[in-house]
Amino acid sequence: MDRFIIRGGNRLEGEITIGGAKNAGLKLMVAGLLTSERLRLSNVPRIADIATMRDLLMQHGVAVEDVTGDGRTLSIGGAITSVEAPYDIVSKMRASILVLGPLLARMHEARVSLPGGCAIGTRPVDMHLKGLETLGAQIALDGGYIHARAPGGLKGERVILPFASVGATENLLMAATLARGRTEIVNAAREPEICDLVTCLNRMGARISGSGTGTLVIDGVEALHGVEHAIMADRIECGTYACAAGITGGDLRLIGGRASDLGAVIRALEEAGVEVIAEENAIRVRRNGPLRGVDIMTEPYPGFPTDMQAQFMAMLSIAEGASMITETIFENRFMHVPELNRMGARINVHGSSAIIRGVDALSGAPVMATDLRASFSLILAGLAARGETVLSRIYHLDRGYEAVDRKLAAVGAAIERVSD
Repeated sequence: MDRFIIRGGNRLEGEITIGGAKNAGLKLMVAGLLTSERLRLSNVPRIADIATMRDLLMQHGVAVEDVTGDGRTLSIGGAITSVEAPYDIVSKMRASILVLGPLLARMHEARVSLPGGCAIGTRPVDMHLKGLETLGAQIALDGGYIHARAPGGLKGERVILPFASVGATENLLMAATLARGRTEIVNAAREPEICDLVTCLNRMGARISGSGTGTLVIDGVEALHGVEHAIMADRIECGTYACAAGITGGDLRLIGGRASDLGAVIRALEEAGVEVIAEENAIRVRRNGPLRGVDIMTEPYPGFPTDMQAQFMAMLSIAEGASMITETIFENRFMHVPELNRMGARINVHGSSAIIRGVDALSGAPVMATDLRASFSLILAGLAARGETVLSRIYHLDRGYEAVDRKLAAVGAAIERVSD
């Protein structure tokens, strides 16, 4: 099993290219189920979750071709020969549940295993299922599988989400593109990745309005067609490397990063003493003075993203004064706290809040990754720590970050990947 060995204390300086967004790319790949024509996606990140989604689409009979030979451009499309999404694939990644809506829309039937992914909370699929039932689907749960049917096709209706769920919004959005009549999704999630999906779907012939707002209106069409679409840059990867500049007192130019996608993250960085400069097709992040403690609460977009919580916690562990991070999205997303404390951090968890009292320095230690974002928080801690940090179970990291060791080493980090 692979692990990272990190020798801390180096200031990071240089340029890092931000890849395509994991949380956009996966959903855009699923959109390929909505048409028999070819959907060509560029700027595809080379990460494990993309490979898992490719396997899942091919399980449905859909062709997924590597156009350029490097995995950066995929051509997706063709006849669907199976409506089953089996446990052995779905259990690897929670985003697999998103095939449910498109399969129902195009094939009027789906059999999808209940999903897996990072163990950061229950993250129930109730909203997905209730929303699809509102659109006319008949749904039953049996043996760990969701059995869904819409014999006469889906029909547009008004769906009010009790919570601005990203996954439920995306599933219902894709299902509604081929439903009869008008669908209105109220309290829809507003994340930039959803806007990217809407842009692609509209270019495929869908009729969707309200992108970026809390209400999406979809007028169903009979069929969608193929297009070419470039996946947006990954705002979470960009924010993560911004924290790397912050925790090491570095100066990084993040190529492809978009300040417009990072409002709450940029505000928190600047409050903590990290300077952020928006440039053309890049963001420059640097710190010259000390880090300052800040208080953060995770919220749906445009609030502070839960996917940046762990990285900020690592950075704030060496900030002057105290900080408080309150997690409102997932109830079990503080599993990195004991590992950070092993490295000398002073973090106490009280319910849904973590109190971080800054220390002068962290110390290298053997630590273990618990989920995707927690993995990188421990890398960040290792970059700033005295001595050597050994991070194991980095397969979590490979799900969502590409070439971490090479990107960090290129800007001055002492990090290497080793295999047992």
